[in-house]
Amino acid sequence: MPLMGVTDENERRDPTDRQLAARVLDGDEAAFRALYRRHTPRLWALVARMLGHGARADAEDVIQETWIRTVEALESFRWEAAFPTWLTGIGLNCAREALRRRGRRNETSTDGLLELMGHGARPDPGRRMDLEQAIAALPDGYRAVLVLHDLEGYTHPEISDRLGIAVGTSRSQLHHARRAMRRYLEPAAEESSHGA
Repeated sequence: MPLMGVTDENERRDPTDRQLAARVLDGDEAAFRALYRRHTPRLWALVARMLGHGARADAEDVIQETWIRTVEALESFRWEAAFPTWLTGIGLNCAREALRRRGRRNETSTDGLLELMGHGARPDPGRRMDLEQAIAALPDGYRAVLVLHDLEGYTHPEISDRLGIAVGTSRSQLHHARRAMRRYLEPAAEESSHGA
């Protein structure tokens, strides 16, 4: 019987997401703050990368909208998936809506690639590009797939489902994104391979 008391005490000190969610549904603001603090850092990193460099205000709006929708839908959440997975799905949808509102809906546009590469010119071999800058400069579709696959660990079928694109499109966009990233991040290596 003492074990039961220890478990109850541990749950009060470090409640699960499900326990916190139940308390949120009862109007417990402290429980909401605990969920928010637990999951927002990872959600922020994902949303900021999805929206691209310099979109801090958009990312803040997306985070706020994600949590509003999460709380509104919390009662209907069936816990068949982990809470962070569900929250991430809502965040992805909000980020995609923000991209559409910004007028950057063309998922396969090469404008960002051309701008980053100086309108088709090779990057300066002596200049190393920052990883975050390179990710941010990718077109929205390439960036979304790269972030979800390579940074978040989603599979192509999961990306297809989350972004509403074909699995083949996901694979193609990842291929193009990786090729562009290699070109940005390893210009000196590419230069030497062309000279051989």
